[in-house]
Amino acid sequence: MTDTPPPILYSFRRCPYAIRARLAIAYAQQCVELREVVLKDKPADMLAISPKGTVPVLQLPDRIIDESRDVMLWDLEKNDPESLLQDGKLPETTSKLFDENDQDFKHWLDRYKYADRYPEHSAEHYRRSGEAFLAKLETFLSENPYLCGQRVSITDIGIMPFVRQFAMVDKAWFDQAPYPALRNWLYAWLEAPKFKAIMQKYAQWQPGTERVLLHVV
Repeated sequence: MTDTPPPILYSFRRCPYAIRARLAIAYAQQCVELREVVLKDKPADMLAISPKGTVPVLQLPDRIIDESRDVMLWDLEKNDPESLLQDGKLPETTSKLFDENDQDFKHWLDRYKYADRYPEHSAEHYRRSGEAFLAKLETFLSENPYLCGQRVSITDIGIMPFVRQFAMVDKAWFDQAPYPALRNWLYAWLEAPKFKAIMQKYAQWQPGTERVLLHVV
């Protein structure tokens, strides 16, 4: 009798959607075969199962999950030793915050990071527009160490990768911006063992290359 092969995760190291998926895998103590994707050279194997061509893509024996929120939920519903979900479910307030993060904030984040592609306004304009979300997070984190209270939740791992990307556009600005609680929260995450483990660098996956397993314990 042979062991069942682990699920396959197509990922891109720096993509915030893929980072949140890998963090959920780490917190769920799951094991996946990690296939690092180069977005300018997407593998045919991935496009065959998810033609939209975005990461993450989780390939299971019976289905394909190609939305990062669904990947997080699948993992944590299978195993949630640190209770990142609330009674095994995604809290309604978290769902609304994810909507704001994934839609409005990501919209401004993309324009801030790639301002040369959006010459209608300056990078500073796009940054100020994105700051409305940062200010909301600062309010939450001024009252508690995590976004939903005294302990880490799926809310933190789902939003942190996007704040990280926003902060790194101009780190000198972020380091003096009026968001001290948010800054402390983010930088603590960047030093967290699970985050460091899921941010290791891997070569581009190609058919026939040696299998890479992601299993954070």
